[in-house]
Amino acid sequence: MIIEGKTWKFGDNIDTDIIIPARYLNTSDPKELARHCMEGIRPGFAQEASEGDIMIAGRNFGCGSSREHAPIAIKATGIKAVVAKSFARIFYRNAFNIGLPIVECEGAAETAKEGDILKIDLDKGEILNLTQNLKFKIPPLPEFMKELIADGGLIPHLAKKGSY
Repeated sequence: MIIEGKTWKFGDNIDTDIIIPARYLNTSDPKELARHCMEGIRPGFAQEASEGDIMIAGRNFGCGSSREHAPIAIKATGIKAVVAKSFARIFYRNAFNIGLPIVECEGAAETAKEGDILKIDLDKGEILNLTQNLKFKIPPLPEFMKELIADGGLIPHLAKKGSY
């Protein structure tokens, strides 16, 4: 499983209310959530992000509430993966539940500049910064996590297996 795209860089402690402000939680429509993703700190982000892009962040990404709206909003903008120094535990699980790959890699998150092109190989366990010619090792993603992503998240995965 390989993800390659242009990066968008954010800092530390990006909470779920920054990712998708609470005033938009009256909908679960991914397209509507995407329109407001990161608007408080990066107006126009959702309109500028392209299908296949990668979000880069610092420590504690996704802290705050346990709302699934946050990873849904990110995924619906076309972002294919998030690389951060660290993730809030509930965000980590919610991201995989909706089929959004996230990767902890302090070195890649620290050195990447906005606009760099990254190539994430979840099978090999590596991130290549193609712009800066840098390589970072990450733990390969377990098979069941890759299945969750490929199936589009936990509910579609369970439905495919006949368990839902």
